[in-house]
Amino acid sequence: MVIKYEPLNRKERIAKLFREAIEAENRKDLEKAKEKLDEILHESMEEEPELYFEACFRLAEIFLQEDNYRGAVKCALRAIARAPNENLFRLGFKRLGDILTIIRESGKLEELGRDGESFFHHVGEDEGLRDFVEAMIRLARGEKVEKEFPLREMNEALSVLRG
Repeated sequence: MVIKYEPLNRKERIAKLFREAIEAENRKDLEKAKEKLDEILHESMEEEPELYFEACFRLAEIFLQEDNYRGAVKCALRAIARAPNENLFRLGFKRLGDILTIIRESGKLEELGRDGESFFHHVGEDEGLRDFVEAMIRLARGEKVEKEFPLREMNEALSVLRG
């Protein structure tokens, strides 16, 4: 008798990959964790935007562990740009604010100010996000920025950079 196994559906496969990524991270095998999260990003981008959002922020956390601050911010921006609803969009800015706090406390804000153009690639053509990224880069460079954004969470994230 031959037993045929059905392939895992997308959500089950993504859940398995999340589990494997967390296990790898707990073993301090950050490269393997990043590989698993990258697989999740590819699996979830179009069909499971909530899972894509969470995978981006898990990857950002790993980048923070590696002191790759620019990578962490890029992942956060990618998550925000693809947030499937307003609640996740707002939550994304709160989580980005946490990332920016860690970067500030590490004394590495200047890393965000150099080659800032690379951040724009991750937010697409959304003018509001592009304006936010521009303000973030300018603040990281120590410039004064007076712009107010329509969402409280956006302003709170930037307030971390103001000191």
